[in-house]
Amino acid sequence: MIIAFLQARYSSSRLPGKVMKPLLNEPMLIRQLERLSICRTLDKLVVLTSIDSSDNVIEEECSKRGITFFRGNLNDVLDRFYQGAVVYNPNHIVRLTGDCPLIDPEVVDNIVKFHILNGFDYTSNTLEPTFPDGLDVEVFKRELLIEAWKKATLPSQREHVTPYMYLNEDNKYTLGSYINNIDLSHLRWTVDTLDDFMFVESIYSNLYAQNPSFSTENIINFISKNNELATINQSYIRNEGYLKSLQADKKR
Repeated sequence: MIIAFLQARYSSSRLPGKVMKPLLNEPMLIRQLERLSICRTLDKLVVLTSIDSSDNVIEEECSKRGITFFRGNLNDVLDRFYQGAVVYNPNHIVRLTGDCPLIDPEVVDNIVKFHILNGFDYTSNTLEPTFPDGLDVEVFKRELLIEAWKKATLPSQREHVTPYMYLNEDNKYTLGSYINNIDLSHLRWTVDTLDDFMFVESIYSNLYAQNPSFSTENIINFISKNNELATINQSYIRNEGYLKSLQADKKR
């Protein structure tokens, strides 16, 4: 069984409450789930939030809409994934994050297929970034998640879930790197700041009505005709949160 865990929390440090910010009158989280519902390779999709009281709003929204959710540790996100896997018992886990409302279901499906076809232990399109920041997808076997949960000790490994998997010095796991045919890694489609949200809001406002499942190609075509939009959030650093976690590792 292939399960996607979409990790989401309300208490984002850089843009608090972002997952519930309205995109065309629906919470951003719901818009992302709407896009993921198109995926054909996922047997189940679970919102993975925390037991912190600030995330009650996420549980309420999911319950109201009949969306499957699981609540676990706020800061030890690796443990949250592990405990979720104990409950749902998947063979493979797809890790997604709730700050990617432009996630492309076709990209998700292609990476899952690539992972299964090649029998990799861990697969992603982030080992060698060639997709826009915000189209990140990781897939890994349950056995690898279990080992990471047991052995990962650094704050960055616990918070960001997968570093132990792809940086393991034993090299006993096979890694799959899914590469785009065009390098679009300079594009920023994730939501960590208000500028990011304004960018995404503009995309939805201009593309959703014509085609609710608008594609990556549709977004790129729109941006190419609106060059000023592409620069609105380009000053921010990719994976800034992970880089901060690495600094925390050094203080241990």
